[in-house]
Amino acid sequence: MKSISHNSYDVIVVGAGAAGIIASIVAARNGKKVLLLEKLTNIASKLKATGGGRCNLTNTLSNEDFMSRFGRDGRFMTQALEFFDHKRLIDFFAQIGVETHAPDGYRVFPISHSSKSVIDGLKNEMNKLGVTIRTSTKAENIETCDNKIIGVRTFSDTLLSPNVIIATGGLGYPVLGAEGDGYEMAKSCGHKVTDIHPAMMPLHTKEQWVANCIADTIPKVDVKIDLKKAKNIKYKGDLIFTRHGIRGPVVLDIAREITPFLDIYGEVPILANLTKGLNEEQIRTHVSQNSSKSIMETISEILPLSVATQLIALADIDTSISWAKTAGIKKDKLIKLLAWTPLTITGHDGFKLAMITRGGVSLKEIEPRTMGSKIIKGLYFCGEVMDLDGPCGGYNLQWSFASGHLAGMLL
Repeated sequence: MKSISHNSYDVIVVGAGAAGIIASIVAARNGKKVLLLEKLTNIASKLKATGGGRCNLTNTLSNEDFMSRFGRDGRFMTQALEFFDHKRLIDFFAQIGVETHAPDGYRVFPISHSSKSVIDGLKNEMNKLGVTIRTSTKAENIETCDNKIIGVRTFSDTLLSPNVIIATGGLGYPVLGAEGDGYEMAKSCGHKVTDIHPAMMPLHTKEQWVANCIADTIPKVDVKIDLKKAKNIKYKGDLIFTRHGIRGPVVLDIAREITPFLDIYGEVPILANLTKGLNEEQIRTHVSQNSSKSIMETISEILPLSVATQLIALADIDTSISWAKTAGIKKDKLIKLLAWTPLTITGHDGFKLAMITRGGVSLKEIEPRTMGSKIIKGLYFCGEVMDLDGPCGGYNLQWSFASGHLAGMLL
């Protein structure tokens, strides 16, 4: 039989990732008795892996620019960022002994370039504040009465508290404990959870020629989705070809836009400019100025040899002949391929390789000024469990910290 714990708390935080940890710290700094629950044996498992272990904490964009990168729901973050933007995040870490810097002027890292220093700083602060941390303890359900929070039920007992903060994250990286349990808790309290999609991960393509280009990274690639419904979606960054498709920063960013369309259409056409932004007219000028050289010599000046070889083959052109001796219709086809190379996205590896989750607890049912539930008194949300995600580059971690900071204030 499950027992009711004699221990009661001012607030119970479910999930010891970035959002949950900072929510615990803020609540404890405000004099609250705090319990932090984590089902894994260690806290901050996903934070440890962030940025390849280097921990890209945030970036230096203004709040307006930062929110714009999240799309139409970005302004939901307004209040959270007013309390805790990148400048205050940097100050916070300095206060707990974690110095940071932005070596490229944009992305902010701990000077150690190690997530361990970040996690150690957060642990020390929680210990100093007296936050009770229980690992290997899974929250099974949120207990309510008369539309108010009364506690959290675990396998062994019921822990009492008038405030619960759900900070369980999404479904990305299941090896790090992601199971979507926060979604089920939210549903049990009457909240709607939107459709869930994996995001920020490599993508598979129908085109098999990409496997012949795996040795090369293409810099400054523009990628857009070739659908009317997505005509304004466009990202820029490095692209890497793989045996089965594409990866790299630009792919991670646009993947979050593509996965919902994959569920609808089964495959998604995209266009990639692999020539550092050169348009058709500029490409035509380049090849015309080198018309006596072989096609291969000319095109390999603006693309890696492996990629040039594949695109020339797609245009059905003999690589040894010159531009001057190439048929006009084939010239036009090659120029179009070079300006916008078509690829067809057919799938991905699911949540196994997804860094973040697209979708979550509906923002319509969360008060943006507090991160509190509009349905249940004393229930709060923060981090990836909510229906809000951004591109790579410190966006999602800053949002986790900012939303966790606001939730921990218990406004």
